[in-house]
Amino acid sequence: MKKSGTTSSSVAVAVEGQKRGKWGYIWPLWATLLLHLVAILLFTAGFLLTRTELPYHSHCSDVSSSPCFSSDNGSCWTKPAVNRLVLIVLDALRFDFVVPSAFFAESKPWMDKLPVLKNAASTRPLSARIFKAIADPPTTSLQRLKGLTTGGLPTFVDVGNSFGAPAIVEDNFINQLVQNGKKVVMMGDDTWTQLFPHHFERSYPYPSFNVKDLHTVDNGCIDHLLPSLYEEDWDVLIAHFLGVDHAGHIFGVDSTPMIEKLEQYNTILERVIEVLENQSGPGSSHENTLLVVMGDHGQTLNGDHGGGSAEEVETALFAMSFKKPLSSVPAEYDSCSCQQDLDGKNVCFSSMQQLDFAVTISALLGVPFPYGSIGYINPELYALGADSWNSNASQKLSESDVWMHNYANALCINSWQVKRYVDAYSASSAVGFSRDDLSRIANIYAAAENHWSQSTKKLLLDRQNDSNTSVSALKKQIEAYFKFLTAVTELARSKWTEFDLNMMGVGIGIMLISLIFQVFTILRTTKEHDGTFSSYGDSWIGNASILTIFLLGIRAFSFLSNSYILEEGKVANFLLSTSGIVTLRQSVNMGKLFIESIGFLILSTFCRFAIEVGLSKQAATSAFMKDYSSWIINIASGLPVWDYAAEVVPILVLIMLAAWLYKATSGCFFDWPWKFVILGTILSYMLIIAHWITDSNRFDGALIPQSIGRTYIPRIIYAIALGQLFFLTFGQLFKKSDLDCKTNLVAKTTSMLSAWSSTVILLSGKQGPIVAFASMVGGCFIMKFVNIEGGKDGPQRSFSIMQWSLFATCLFFCSGHWCAFDGLRYGAAFIGFEEFVLVRQAILLTIDTFGFSIILPVFGLPFLVAIKFQANLGRHFVFTQLSQIYTTYGLITAITTTFTILCVTIQRRHLMVWGLFAPKFVFDVFNLILTDALICLASIYYFDEGRDDPELKSPVR
Repeated sequence: MKKSGTTSSSVAVAVEGQKRGKWGYIWPLWATLLLHLVAILLFTAGFLLTRTELPYHSHCSDVSSSPCFSSDNGSCWTKPAVNRLVLIVLDALRFDFVVPSAFFAESKPWMDKLPVLKNAASTRPLSARIFKAIADPPTTSLQRLKGLTTGGLPTFVDVGNSFGAPAIVEDNFINQLVQNGKKVVMMGDDTWTQLFPHHFERSYPYPSFNVKDLHTVDNGCIDHLLPSLYEEDWDVLIAHFLGVDHAGHIFGVDSTPMIEKLEQYNTILERVIEVLENQSGPGSSHENTLLVVMGDHGQTLNGDHGGGSAEEVETALFAMSFKKPLSSVPAEYDSCSCQQDLDGKNVCFSSMQQLDFAVTISALLGVPFPYGSIGYINPELYALGADSWNSNASQKLSESDVWMHNYANALCINSWQVKRYVDAYSASSAVGFSRDDLSRIANIYAAAENHWSQSTKKLLLDRQNDSNTSVSALKKQIEAYFKFLTAVTELARSKWTEFDLNMMGVGIGIMLISLIFQVFTILRTTKEHDGTFSSYGDSWIGNASILTIFLLGIRAFSFLSNSYILEEGKVANFLLSTSGIVTLRQSVNMGKLFIESIGFLILSTFCRFAIEVGLSKQAATSAFMKDYSSWIINIASGLPVWDYAAEVVPILVLIMLAAWLYKATSGCFFDWPWKFVILGTILSYMLIIAHWITDSNRFDGALIPQSIGRTYIPRIIYAIALGQLFFLTFGQLFKKSDLDCKTNLVAKTTSMLSAWSSTVILLSGKQGPIVAFASMVGGCFIMKFVNIEGGKDGPQRSFSIMQWSLFATCLFFCSGHWCAFDGLRYGAAFIGFEEFVLVRQAILLTIDTFGFSIILPVFGLPFLVAIKFQANLGRHFVFTQLSQIYTTYGLITAITTTFTILCVTIQRRHLMVWGLFAPKFVFDVFNLILTDALICLASIYYFDEGRDDPELKSPVR
């Protein structure tokens, strides 16, 4: 009776399936891909704002093409105002660390701890100034240093020539110094040497990753800073202190270590100012030196930074000149706000944008402005060098007029340079400014340039003109340039730094709709074929479904924590082991698959060790993981036996995989094209071995020239893989299968996996065969566990799919990857190629990164259907199962990605949003889209018209 009932239900499935047809099962998968694409594009447009890095650099001769005056003393764009610069960066320097507490409604313990800066600004208000410097988010140190030196607005995704390189490749202030003969000395935070690896005359870098270390970097700066002030072999000296930043991260702003650090800095700065003053006399080494003390960003009370809150973006900048100052800055360009401190002294501070720092300092030192700078020369900071020009000025002009003449010409060069950049950016970038925006700022610039050509230029040529008309015309010209530069800055900020919350919200909404659509698709398919599944109401099925939801929930919610994201591989492995223990319990209860369950747990344990090794590699390159070193990587270091085994074992495993594939071809159902595909894979495996032997120093590779082994063999393997995929496509289109559904499905799945495997293994290096073997063994275990779910004839349930997904995630981390850009193995993209071609290298890098975790698991999913397929079930039952299994797998991926999207939305102002959450977002959304796309392609490949059993056809008639 049971068999008869099953057959009747199967007939009903066949009849219903014939009504729906093949595309009735496929279209929901494509609709899901479309929904996900729209959701992610909208969310990304609001969150990951992008900018294209241009490879152009400014040169001294460029200014000749501008309408402005170039320097007439043999220097570059502007007349230099200072000869030497001492730049002291106090990382995470809050504004209220510097200005008196009287400026705030409530006094805090950390205020008034840097009195040396306040006193200097009070006693020498024209030669020493305090600025509230406003930074642009992201307020992470690396991005801020990039912004300070390039004069641009760095975003999370800067598209350019730096293929995996942390060094700044676009034009910057440090590069201009070196190119124009200036010598730069650096000490402190080693981020500078990462960004500028070959620019410093001398450098004393100290590691910056250990936030628990408050003193190493600072003590290194102290050891070298004061002695360097007495030396003559530099023009720019940079000292980057980190103690305040680290104290904030560990203890918070309101803490004793923070106060102690500020007091230490005050003592250091007192000594620096004393040395500079003592050597500032005529003919002394610091006669014309500018001291700048600044923060790269602020910090919250908890010590966090990275976002755009006032505490994070407001930092301080103190500048001091040791020459006779300008008597006064014209009131129109003086933004100072003054108040008395606790001692009754009058203290003033002004405001400026950090965006203006690079171009202002470049103008003061007389070097070309960075090509991509969009800031404008700050008048108050620029005025600190005004005394340098007085000796060359006409006696009929006051020093204020001389300053204004120089400032107007400097702004002319500034505006011309910014207009040049905007034009070049819009012509070169796929994400340039709109036509309306370009037209608007072009009109503003044209008006300013017209005024310059018609009147201002003539006034500057006539140095004897000292009338009020001249001053009025200069002010009008300066205002015109201000208007243009402000318009460009506002436009750039709107494109590159502001989150579009409305667009992000719409993206999240569409993502939630897609989840509902996927759930509805699964429920609809299950309901339509409920008659087939009703006899398998085993309690284990319900428990397994609950456990699946539980494991998925833990995994999804873990993405809301930065700690769990850092340990994502371990979390996935823990959940995989948990599912293995549950399977072991069920296998004991059912009295079968006990050995397989034990083997699965052992495999999970080995994955745990492999993930630990991957984390040790991450520790060597990632600032977030350097505190978590691994002992596993050092187990066999220096042992010759281990080194030899590392060469031989991958070859032996690859030979074993080839032998298994050859044995599979002995099956009579592996005819054309599947047999030729598998034979092609075996040939590729042998070529991979030849490639490794050629590269190895332990084997004699004289029989194969290195040019062939390293270049042409990989290309042959790629060509074979493309040919295999072509054969499978050709067979899909033109070969009518005479096999039954199950045999056809097994043959097609095996052939597809073998076609991809050679390229994936080649790109993965010598770990490839071992990971491939582990993935094959793990997949076989999970396939067998399907029989635990609902008995021998039971329907495919979600628990095994969840195990499949967790195992795929573990393989991602086992193969040495992690969700950060420094976790990409860029070398894999150049296996077989020397030159860089973006599309080709991107494809190879994608295959290497996601081969074991996405490509092979997605195309291997039909095995979970084939293992359940029985002779009395037709092809439309297979369609139903494939549709359910792919929709469920896609749903699991979509849910985890949705939580990642929610995480970056919630944490968009978090300290590590750009360093941790945003890279995780990029990897997860790429994972989702790639998974959806491969599922759609697999649906076309696997959903074909296999042959039904005769007993199913007869009742239909």
